Amino acid sequence: MLILTIRTDKPEAEIGLFDDYDQLFYRTWVAHRKLAEALHRELLILLKSASKQWQDINSIVCYHGPGSFTGLRIGVSTANALAYGLKRSIIGTNGDQWISVGIHCLKQGYTSELIIPDYGGNAHIMKPAK
Repeated sequence: MLILTIRTDKPEAEIGLFDDYDQLFYRTWVAHRKLAEALHRELLILLKSASKQWQDINSIVCYHGPGSFTGLRIGVSTANALAYGLKRSIIGTNGDQWISVGIHCLKQGYTSELIIPDYGGNAHIMKPAK
């Protein structure tokens, strides 16, 4: 089972490809304020490095928080869109062992229709300027 992993809750973004629990490829880069423009490009590079296509992905594990509002919004939205578009299973997890927990959940048949980000508190949204 080919599993795509996505984590975007902090300035260093992480994506990976796993065959069950075996890590095939993993990439970490400093995305910080360039995450929205870099994530899809990095996903394509990851797939190309593994000689894989989007259709080869069986499931998606996404770190859903807590963490950066914007980072989580971008990563979780991307994971949800890929799962919906490819008609693949998806699971959101957190904690230090988020990948192994997510893979375990998928192997047990657990899945979500949609991942909801956990920001760890209320979002601090600024009031619009006059």
